Amino acid sequence: MALDYKLDLVDVAHGGAQTGARHLDALTLSADLDLDRAIGWRGANAHLDLLNTSGEAPNDLAATLQGVDNIEVGSRRPRLYQAWLEQSFAGDRAALRLGLYDVSGEFGVADSAGLLLGPAFGMNPELAGSGPSGAAAYPSTALGARLVWRPTKTSYLQAAVVNAHVGVPGEPGGVDTGFEDGELLIAEAGWTGHGKLALGAWTYTQRMDDQRAVDASGAPLRRRPYGAFLVVEQPVTATTTAFLKGGLSEGDTQPLKATWQAGLLVQPLFASRPDSTLAVGLSQVRLAKGYRANAFDAGQALDQAETLVELTYSDQLSPKVRLQPDLQYIHRPSADRALKDAVVANIRLEVAF
Repeated sequence: MALDYKLDLVDVAHGGAQTGARHLDALTLSADLDLDRAIGWRGANAHLDLLNTSGEAPNDLAATLQGVDNIEVGSRRPRLYQAWLEQSFAGDRAALRLGLYDVSGEFGVADSAGLLLGPAFGMNPELAGSGPSGAAAYPSTALGARLVWRPTKTSYLQAAVVNAHVGVPGEPGGVDTGFEDGELLIAEAGWTGHGKLALGAWTYTQRMDDQRAVDASGAPLRRRPYGAFLVVEQPVTATTTAFLKGGLSEGDTQPLKATWQAGLLVQPLFASRPDSTLAVGLSQVRLAKGYRANAFDAGQALDQAETLVELTYSDQLSPKVRLQPDLQYIHRPSADRALKDAVVANIRLEVAF
């Protein structure tokens, strides 16, 4: 079992919709069970995550498309975040996972981007915002099945089928078992030798309303959401790793057409402090033409993109306590020309047991 508590103090010091300070936190209780050792079920494991979130929403002030804090949630409450069972087979070269599943934990992941607090450095924003209620990811997952196969020590193929309607116990409506909104289908192939190269694609089984185009009767055209993504990681020195991520969507059923992120991770930053880690990241989200056209019709002049730059440092104060100051600069929040560029300072305290 593991217990992890994060407390973030966020100050929107300049620009955005409004300046001001906000606090938020997240408490996660995780449990893993080796079913082979527990009951003799060979190759089987179970995992459980309980999550409680509280506090405020700093992005209400910053007014960005990408978000500024990766533990911020829309509704703050206790919930069952993940609960799944995994069965390995084929000599542990393959595994099937079933249950409440977070897609962002395994698809489109760049480990060297994980220290950055901007949500865009986790799941690609165009995938995170896809479907009828967003993809199954923190804090709301969904029932799904994931299959992974590792033909060699440095290659893998994985695919998942996940309910398009997210929801977990503790949220209004709970877990959706009807699958009436269809499913998210996602697949990825990757190489993990000296670095990482991965390509993936996703789509939904049901169509959604086009955000702009209509038929002769004025009803929205129905489009199938889909997209693709790329992940590249490469060590450049003994202590520095570079990453590049990118993604595309069809741009008809959501605000974002394309996104990309790039950056560096340095660990250790100081030889005398093995846990000292520095990361810098650059992220840009580009708006779909239909979304910009709708905004223009409503009298809002939007630029083509929003760009975020982040610098963060992390170090262990003790074996169980970590401190992470963070600074972000956002050019054109929400791509809105009426908003000033935002400066956001954050400090995270994490306690893990």
